[in-house]
Amino acid sequence: MSAATTTRSRTPDRQCAEAVEFARGAAVQAAGESAVGDHLGVDTDGDRVVTHFFATRERAYKGWRWAVTVTRAARSKQVTLDETVLLPGPDALVAPQWVPWSERLRPGDMGPGDLLPTESDDLRLEPGYSGEDEPAPNSVLAEDQLSGLAGEDVAVEPSGKETAVAPSNERAEIGAVAQELGMGRARVLSRLGLNLAADRWEKEYGAHTPMAQAAPASCATCGFLVPIAGSLSQAFGICSNEFGPADGRIVSLGYGCGGHSEAAVMPAPQVPAPPVLDELSLEPLPLHPDRAGGSVEESTPAEELGHS
Repeated sequence: MSAATTTRSRTPDRQCAEAVEFARGAAVQAAGESAVGDHLGVDTDGDRVVTHFFATRERAYKGWRWAVTVTRAARSKQVTLDETVLLPGPDALVAPQWVPWSERLRPGDMGPGDLLPTESDDLRLEPGYSGEDEPAPNSVLAEDQLSGLAGEDVAVEPSGKETAVAPSNERAEIGAVAQELGMGRARVLSRLGLNLAADRWEKEYGAHTPMAQAAPASCATCGFLVPIAGSLSQAFGICSNEFGPADGRIVSLGYGCGGHSEAAVMPAPQVPAPPVLDELSLEPLPLHPDRAGGSVEESTPAEELGHS
């Protein structure tokens, strides 16, 4: 079969393209007379297969179109209905592209009873204590332990050779120390996980925030700062000031607020000075301040007495 015979013509079939009223009737039968609007055009889907588009009057489907596909058999003049469906147009309001839940999740989305599974290959985590401190069965340390075990905690290999294993009490001590150091967990934070957490905390409660820029001092010298353990203790702590904006939050040592424990205290109210009585000088007092043309300097008590 040649390529010319397999190529479909983009010219719509004349009889299918002229079946506008037939297609409209199919759309009206599917959605009702009030939901079908003007004819918007046709599109060729294949040989003797044409789709008619009609505007929809539904307010909830702005920009959508009723698509009625019609066809006819070869050497037949009768047009038949293929399907009727409501499809979005070029300017239609459609839902955004679906995004997996793992990418939609945002901080604070979890509620009571919600479970958030963590992938086995999560780069934020790495294996915790795995017993690597125990000596290998065929190592020199294992042979030294074997000599002092006196037949206890000895594993016999299929070849018949005895292999020393760490005594149960030593394994318990190792596990206790790991638990005390916070390593008795299947997985712990990796370096990437620590860096991501530090970046989040620094962005929200760091030295470059407006609150820290206006603070009298940093959290590194504040008495309300609760130290934390681990490698992040050199850069972060927990605020315990109930009146501060970061109470109970992880804050950077460079962060600060007006609730600093060593902030300047409120100044005491000023006490007015005691009154001073001056008995050595005379103060001019006008007898008739309401007289026109007179002033305080124009008449004194002595002058008033001389004219009386």
